[in-house]
Amino acid sequence: MQIKNIYFGAIRARYDMLAIVAVALFVLALVATPLFAEPGNDNRAPELTGDAEKLEAEAGNKVAFHAYAEGVQIYRWTGTAWAFVGPEAVLYATDNAGGAGVIGIHYAGPTWESAGGSKVVGQVVDRCTPDPDAIDWLLLRGASSGGPGIFNGVTFIQRINTVGGKAPTAAGEFVGQVVRVPYTADYFFYRKQG
Repeated sequence: MQIKNIYFGAIRARYDMLAIVAVALFVLALVATPLFAEPGNDNRAPELTGDAEKLEAEAGNKVAFHAYAEGVQIYRWTGTAWAFVGPEAVLYATDNAGGAGVIGIHYAGPTWESAGGSKVVGQVVDRCTPDPDAIDWLLLRGASSGGPGIFNGVTFIQRINTVGGKAPTAAGEFVGQVVRVPYTADYFFYRKQG
């Protein structure tokens, strides 16, 4: 009987140790993932359907990070139409927990600049208009990038989930009048793999 108790005691001790190790590994995975992940980075491309499918980045490029933008689209009255001047926005890193932090700014060029100084300038490849009351969704190619930081090496940028930002429909009051129309958007930044 005593040998049987010793045997089962050893098995139970081993089981308890394995359970403790499994729990410790699970907790470590939960804690370590955010420590090593780039802000706003879950490496998943957005699901694009319908006309927006043409905004897919070229094969061989993978999402490096995702940012949320909040700002304005600036327009100037020419006397006959509102001419686009450029954007001014703050970029926020997004994460799965819903938290956010400022990672940079977005301005004319179009240019995205990180708080660390890296930049990428985009060139429009294609566009679509899922919401007629909001600015277009875009696919842009990274025409140039540089500086140490998150924007270095960016090859493609997608602007999707836009809200607002459209030019006014009413005529301006005088030539040269400038308006700043609020907008928000999600930006997905890609890098070439390999």
